[in-house]
Amino acid sequence: MNYYIIAGEASGDLHGANLITALRQSDENATFRLWGGDLMAKAADTELVKHYRTYDYMGIMEVVKHARLILNNIKFCKQDIAEHKPDAIIFVDFPGFNLKIAPFAKSIGIPTFFYISPTVWAWKESRVKTIKKNIDHMFVELPFVKTFYETRHNYHVDFVGHPLLDSIAQFKEKYSLESFKKANHLPDKKIVAVLPGSREYEIRENLRTMQSISEKYTDYQFVVAGMSRFSLDFYQKYITAQNISVVFNQTYELLKKAEAAIVVSGSATLETAILNVPEIIVYQTSPITFYLGKLFVKLNFLGLPNLIMEHQIVPELLQSDMTPKKLSEALDSILFNPQFRNDILDNYAQLRNKLGNEGASQRVAAHIKTYLNK
Repeated sequence: MNYYIIAGEASGDLHGANLITALRQSDENATFRLWGGDLMAKAADTELVKHYRTYDYMGIMEVVKHARLILNNIKFCKQDIAEHKPDAIIFVDFPGFNLKIAPFAKSIGIPTFFYISPTVWAWKESRVKTIKKNIDHMFVELPFVKTFYETRHNYHVDFVGHPLLDSIAQFKEKYSLESFKKANHLPDKKIVAVLPGSREYEIRENLRTMQSISEKYTDYQFVVAGMSRFSLDFYQKYITAQNISVVFNQTYELLKKAEAAIVVSGSATLETAILNVPEIIVYQTSPITFYLGKLFVKLNFLGLPNLIMEHQIVPELLQSDMTPKKLSEALDSILFNPQFRNDILDNYAQLRNKLGNEGASQRVAAHIKTYLNK
């Protein structure tokens, strides 16, 4: 089979890569054409059509700013699909782009699969009409999402478990705490991990406040989880405190060594929870984007751990609430209040039970094979 796979951002690249590995195991003749990242390219042993950093834009202002480029990428993607005529197209999350491609793929008779549902239960529920019309099979990562589609919209979906369980299960610690500090030239202090996001605008809007409280914690060091797509100079533009370090491409290793984490809202908040690190979820964006989001998003929480558990199990500091004072108060609770910390860890245990079992990628690959062979 010839699979055409489209993913955006770092998390989509990770889940897409794991799915490609599973597809290759179940289909020895599998070939791939990819929009994604380095992990997907490596898993498929092929070059990318486009790297996600050339088309992945989020936030109202970012989308408006790059509107012409986004439209050109959509046009090119449709032309590329028509030219290569794949046996199946698999959309990995990234709904803003993928749900514009799906109707075209469906119209020319290509089987369509969607892995990791858009958050239609929270906002843009109207997207369900597009999904029902243009996606042959939807694979969802959470039990309540299956219930949402099937009871509210009479649309069958397959619950496969959360793919982050696979990614984390594959991770093996390379270092002890002491050797990790030594290898990364870190001082001998306890670690607070800082995860400022995977996009430039997220880092720009959030990192300066995230690191601003570090000097209060003299027995701790704040360590930023850096991504190699950005330079050290880029991160240092937003770092003003003295006891801040940046380590690159070691996010899971860093989290395993941390006493606590400050994490920009996104999939990293769930990774942090699965790795059992008490966290504070933060998010700042442009005032216009945040205001418009509040008008349309039907959520009591933004962070995935709180959303999945349906109550606040970790602190969230969003927009105007993300101040050095409130951030410090929340971190004090995590570091110095044993009951508060234990309550978070107890809730994490319940959260992991809700996520299903490992093997999401293999289950998706098996479903795709079955559906294509019908």
